[in-house]
Amino acid sequence: MHAFLGYTFSGLITASIYAVAASGLVLTYTTTGVFNFAHGATGMVAAFAYWDLRFGWGWPAPLALIVVLLILGPLFGAIIEFVIMRGLQGTSETTKLVATLSLLVSLLGLSLWIWDPNKARPIRGFWEGNAVSVLGVRLSYHEIAAFVIALLVAGGLRLLLYRTRVGVSMRAAVDDRPLAQLNGARPDASSMLAWAIGSSLAALSGILISPTLLLSALPLTLLIVNAYAAAMFGRLRSLPMTFVGAVVLGLAADYSRGYIINKVPTTVTPYLTGLVASVPIIMLFVILLVLPQTRLRGHGVLRTRENMPKPTWSGALFFAAVMIVGAAMMTLVVGKGDLNNVNKMWGLGIIGLSMIPLIGYAGQISLCQLSFGAIGAVTMAHLGGAHGNPLAILAGGLIAAAVGAVIALPALRLSGIYLALATGAFAVALDRWLWLLPKFTVFHHSFDIFQQGSLTIGRIGVFGYQADSDRAYFIFGSIAFAMFSLLIVWVRRSGFGQRLLAMKDSPAACATLGLNLTFTKLAVFALSAGIAGIGGAIYGGALRVADPSLFEFFTGLSILLVMVIAGIGSAAGAFSAGLFLGAPILANLFPSLKQLQTVLVGFAGIGLGKNPNGFIQNDIHPRWKVMWKEPLSIVALIGGMVVVWLLRTTGTIANWPFVVLELGLLVLGPQLADYLQRRRTAATGTGEPRPVPLEWIGVTQPFTPNDVAEMDRELALPERAG
Repeated sequence: MHAFLGYTFSGLITASIYAVAASGLVLTYTTTGVFNFAHGATGMVAAFAYWDLRFGWGWPAPLALIVVLLILGPLFGAIIEFVIMRGLQGTSETTKLVATLSLLVSLLGLSLWIWDPNKARPIRGFWEGNAVSVLGVRLSYHEIAAFVIALLVAGGLRLLLYRTRVGVSMRAAVDDRPLAQLNGARPDASSMLAWAIGSSLAALSGILISPTLLLSALPLTLLIVNAYAAAMFGRLRSLPMTFVGAVVLGLAADYSRGYIINKVPTTVTPYLTGLVASVPIIMLFVILLVLPQTRLRGHGVLRTRENMPKPTWSGALFFAAVMIVGAAMMTLVVGKGDLNNVNKMWGLGIIGLSMIPLIGYAGQISLCQLSFGAIGAVTMAHLGGAHGNPLAILAGGLIAAAVGAVIALPALRLSGIYLALATGAFAVALDRWLWLLPKFTVFHHSFDIFQQGSLTIGRIGVFGYQADSDRAYFIFGSIAFAMFSLLIVWVRRSGFGQRLLAMKDSPAACATLGLNLTFTKLAVFALSAGIAGIGGAIYGGALRVADPSLFEFFTGLSILLVMVIAGIGSAAGAFSAGLFLGAPILANLFPSLKQLQTVLVGFAGIGLGKNPNGFIQNDIHPRWKVMWKEPLSIVALIGGMVVVWLLRTTGTIANWPFVVLELGLLVLGPQLADYLQRRRTAATGTGEPRPVPLEWIGVTQPFTPNDVAEMDRELALPERAG
């Protein structure tokens, strides 16, 4: 009985902290309509700031709390709303989620940069050493304070949202922002206040839980993953149900820890430790599945500034050829050490390609693509052997597709943030439990999934040809990437691709017209997971030896962020993701700045509000499109790049001049095409070339009289006299 009471009180204290964290999340979503994935990272940074003030600089605890909770926390939330969130109006739910995920990644990278993770930072609770006995259970003042604070937060937020004009304005703004403005509300001010309070609550939860988790960046950031289940229990709307969910979550976590870990034989404990750590994740997944189904939404709700243009076969084939030929040429100029490191880019790029049909075309947000890649890598390691049987790569893709279909079946009724949370929960559960399992036996067959953290993966061999060398494997990876990029183009141009876009644009209209949304979602999930599984197998072959940390949830987030930043609908975006994350470019340039890549990805993703289509589609593609109308510019560009390559292979120039010259030619190519087109139009008297396609006038820029006249000519309309 004493043990039961101990676990009960411990669970209630844990629930109090989860409730504080979840209530801030619910407040932000209820009043602004944005689900803040960076909520836990905000609490983590605040906890480190509190440690610096309280223990690093020796400030009194009350003063440190006032500065962090009443000044730094609210100020940080207000800045987020003003700088980031206001620019996300008119963007899709995917873009909004990616913006908060970017903020999470950037805060995590900055924290590891500022606060050395190898340095111990012991942190004491409030009134350290003081405790009382309740029913024979010793409770510290810090634990009692957490419980009381949770009650005060619950009451305060309830009064704010339902008993004050400010709270009513907050809730009205998210339902209908223009209507709220017509009734005298100030939605921008309400949103800023909501983000300020939410950030302060995140800071409070981070400080309260720090003495329990120790001051470590990753566990504190993942605190919010546990709080997600509590927030979802109230469907991100009901604060009372959120607190009930926090109680259920806290008790379940502590009961499982007490009665499973402490009561089972030590031989079984290693198999259950990860399961106990995954209890909040499992609860999150279950809660998402039992939630009432989201209503189908029409086009009016989803109208955004984003578009997904149809690629041409000529452009796709040219891109594929450039990938293969360029890879073969690069193997002759890149050093062996660098080539070994850069081999990873093709596998990561294929995993990036897997996101295009699912997230880009269908609008289904998945946060577990790298987990499907891990399935492919594990399959390749166990079935491929030392010589890399190519059938093992296909098996990895098929198994990943099957797992993707299984995950999709219960998640078919989910969309938006609910689907993102479900797939994220699956990825975190694999990280915490399945990938860490020791060797086990089922039906007299032994399984050692990640081979105790040292998974050996062979490189592919076909008909006696072994792609064992770095050069051969790099070319093989480029061929695989090129083939899958063509597959993605085929999907986009097919009837299936049209159904995916229609489902993304208006699920309600698709259902009305008889489109089978269930089959469409299941098919695109399986296709995407299968591509990711093959990409993971190729990525594993490049690594040769892998451990679970290479397939973690946060690593997968980085791939998604770079894809969205570059362009989630473009194969060039996948190439950018593979190159940026797989090639050690920044590591070679700035070896002392280990977190620079993570921070850059995070801050680039934050700027999505002004460029939701990605920089390739908005900035690069329009410039390069001009080159197709001027073939001479393409010939000149290819010729110049070949000449520079020959200079490098003959030893005339070194690597850095080679890189600079090649990049310079890529920049000058579109400029040459512009110059040639201006000369041709001037010579023929047809006028200046149009900077954007005619069909986008009125969407991307206002109409002018010349635009109207040109449209009349295109439509063969008679000119109006006078």
